[in-house]
Amino acid sequence: MSPFVAEVVGTFLLLLLGDGVVANAVYRKSKGSGGGWIVITTGWGLAVFTGVVVAGPYSGAHLNPAVTIGLAAGGLFPWSEVLPYIVAQMLGAMLGAVSVWFMYGDHRKATDDLVMKRAAFYTYPEISNPIPNLLSEILGTFVLVFAIFYFTDAMIGDAETPIGMGSLGAIPVAFIVWVIGLSLGGPTGYAINPARDWGPRIIYNLFQAKKFRIKEDWNYSWIPIVGPVLGALVAAFLFFIFS
Repeated sequence: MSPFVAEVVGTFLLLLLGDGVVANAVYRKSKGSGGGWIVITTGWGLAVFTGVVVAGPYSGAHLNPAVTIGLAAGGLFPWSEVLPYIVAQMLGAMLGAVSVWFMYGDHRKATDDLVMKRAAFYTYPEISNPIPNLLSEILGTFVLVFAIFYFTDAMIGDAETPIGMGSLGAIPVAFIVWVIGLSLGGPTGYAINPARDWGPRIIYNLFQAKKFRIKEDWNYSWIPIVGPVLGALVAAFLFFIFS
């Protein structure tokens, strides 16, 4: 598997399971309906685990443009590979969103609440206020990328097998994403990943284009891009200072 394909597949799994757990928890007539925030944050953490386990040996399993940019800014990833990784991540995220769209189609139609319909695909703030919303995404992504810097170079024994973002590295990164959701995810739904937000956002609005467009959500849509990238860059800067 090439790194490009690995990022597509890994991000596909991330979004299939991540958007899937939200749909399961918020759509009517699903057996998981009403599951709540603990179910959603746990599902997202394990979705990260699954994607990283599969893609890790081949691409390092970034699965997130902010992680890719942060690692490049910190000198741990070549800038020449950043754009191909981001393209792969966006493709994977869109494929994951398409799969959830069709799998939960009947349950989405049974759900009358527009907010819940879109919640399974992309993020939005509970209280719309650009500065705190942006800060939420900056801080959440900072925690993710800053923590990744501190285990991405670890080795196992004499074999020098990189833990990094591979199979063993999937365990700590899953816990990091889980605790970010539990602690910092409430204000915006913690995108902390531009592809995770924009891939499904594009798919949802393409498929719903003949029915309605959600102007307010597109006005907000810059925050899940700018916030994570800024958070990743701050993490890279502090890692450079402290290392």
